[in-house]
Amino acid sequence: MAAPGSGPAGRLVQYVVLRGDLQREPLSWPLGAVVAQACHAALAAVHAHYGHADTGAYLAEAGRMRTVVLQALDEGALTTLAETLQQHNIDHKVWIEQPENITTCIALRPYPKEEVHQHLKKFKLLK
Repeated sequence: MAAPGSGPAGRLVQYVVLRGDLQREPLSWPLGAVVAQACHAALAAVHAHYGHADTGAYLAEAGRMRTVVLQALDEGALTTLAETLQQHNIDHKVWIEQPENITTCIALRPYPKEEVHQHLKKFKLLK
């Protein structure tokens, strides 16, 4: 039996969706702060789902891990995505930066692309 996520059709990917407005006025966050949000969310999602077979297989890929970083227009778009993921029982972590209490990012646990892509296809790659 093949390992979870093995083979070209089941290639595992971790999707991270950041608010695109964090770097624009009036927020104007520096690039490093935005990257940190993605890192926090990705690590939190992996930690929360560490025991899942797909997470283990993804981590075992070491230097071949695939992560896709997308951007949501703003907090509202991120909130809507979180609701959609919740409705479809897709494991994810919403990152809320503290102490500011600002929702900044969502990271999914590693999934085969075909299982989750339909919920993320409206988001563009982060620029």
